[in-house]
Amino acid sequence: MGDVGQLIAGLEHFVRDYGVFAVFLVLALEALGAPLPGETLLIFASILVGYGEISLPVLLVFAWIGSVLGDNIGYAIGRTVGRRTVSRYGAKIGLTDARFKAVERVFLRYGSMTVVFARFFNVLRQLNGIVAGTLGMNWWPFLLCNAVGGALWVAVWVLGPLYVSEHISFIIRLAHHTEIVAGGLLGIVLIFVVTLVLRRHRAGGTLRL
Repeated sequence: MGDVGQLIAGLEHFVRDYGVFAVFLVLALEALGAPLPGETLLIFASILVGYGEISLPVLLVFAWIGSVLGDNIGYAIGRTVGRRTVSRYGAKIGLTDARFKAVERVFLRYGSMTVVFARFFNVLRQLNGIVAGTLGMNWWPFLLCNAVGGALWVAVWVLGPLYVSEHISFIIRLAHHTEIVAGGLLGIVLIFVVTLVLRRHRAGGTLRL
């Protein structure tokens, strides 16, 4: 846990120092299989957008290009050197044969849709491009699905936290009012049930549960 915390802290300083170029590089490396916290990085970058330290459009573009470029480099590596070579040398950095087989099973089951949604799942996100290449998936469908998936992923992890941070007070008030409404509805239901039980009891009815 301490190593992870130090890694995240180091990435935060990296983003503060180099801005969107740091986001671009980290997401590209993560897409190549590096164990980096891409989602955490995007959340932190979105906070910096809220503080006015990073431009939102520029962040979205650089994050998207970094993630798509990294996946396509991984695709080229997988397509060029093949499954056996990638598995042999990839094990040294955590790309084990078991992980490859797990991702391959997902690809074989869901096809190109795997590429669209791969970035939302750990391991799939890191091996998406490499496995698509080793399996011989055509590049144009891969590029299209990867571009769409990368755009969706970046939008969720940048715009989502940004919206929450800008509307946190409203969300808290809404949750508070929702809790009050839910409590009121529960009270009405309980009153109705108790009234029904008392009426049946007075009428000599038998209540069966």
